[in-house]
Amino acid sequence: MTALTLVANPRAGAGRGAKVLPRVERALRDLGADVRVALTERPEDATRLVREALEAGATGIAVIGGDGTLSEATHGFFRGGVAIRPEAWLAPISSGTGGDFRKSLGAGNVGSDGATVEDVVGRMWRAPVRAIDVGHLRYVANDGREAERTFLNITSFGIGGLVDRLVNEAPKWMGGGPAFFAGTVRALARYTPQRVRVTVDGGAPREAVITNVAVCNGRFFGGGMHVAPEASLDDGLFDVVTMHALGLRAAARLTPRLYRGTHLGQPGVDHERGRVVIAEPVDPREHVLLDVDGEAPGRLPARFEIKPRALLLRG
Repeated sequence: MTALTLVANPRAGAGRGAKVLPRVERALRDLGADVRVALTERPEDATRLVREALEAGATGIAVIGGDGTLSEATHGFFRGGVAIRPEAWLAPISSGTGGDFRKSLGAGNVGSDGATVEDVVGRMWRAPVRAIDVGHLRYVANDGREAERTFLNITSFGIGGLVDRLVNEAPKWMGGGPAFFAGTVRALARYTPQRVRVTVDGGAPREAVITNVAVCNGRFFGGGMHVAPEASLDDGLFDVVTMHALGLRAAARLTPRLYRGTHLGQPGVDHERGRVVIAEPVDPREHVLLDVDGEAPGRLPARFEIKPRALLLRG
């Protein structure tokens, strides 16, 4: 019998996490797992619970929640960018608002997309364990202190951090895609393009006036935007997608392409790859907000580094 810790966010997806938890636990036990449940109660609990489980000897961690909970859990596998237990694996069971990371896996979201608990859990359980990349980020936290964390999917800066704040302040009942679309529209009306300086892999620093820059391990963010259609979870590289400052009309024309993944090569969009990205505001007094896997923990300056095949994933 396989022993695993099931870290669950009961508030994920407007309470969907609490509703599906008993069925997920039962499905795992039916598949032969010895399950220990650990519930999150507040932000950063998933990180703490994962670290406690790994330090107690766990080799499998399943996570019920959205992209934010999954990102916190991923951070729990590492301390200072170093794996706590390299042989341990992570298994996402998506049940949140956005559900962007699971789209890169082709997995369903429990309670939506027609996916049942048994579908999602069974697919995860049958999937082979594979090594994927993660990103390590150093940045300035909201309280002004220097901070670091590991991220799984995508970190962006510019309008993305504002979108996160607007979405997280709004009710979750409308669902991920509509909530992020509404948040993006509201943010576009409020956001003033910002000038940043970006360096990729030690090259010449480049200044740009941006709407958003996405540093991508996965392919989707913002409730279904296919921002990095060429990204791979195990190629040892970030896909860096820069959206330069655009007027409202140009942004409105580009938005449908973002959802379809046909925006690369369009005017105002740059795409490159690299292992280390350093970004800072040209004006150090300006706050350029970060979006880290759907959460808004801080701002630039920041340093992003890919950690090739540093995490075992089951899903």
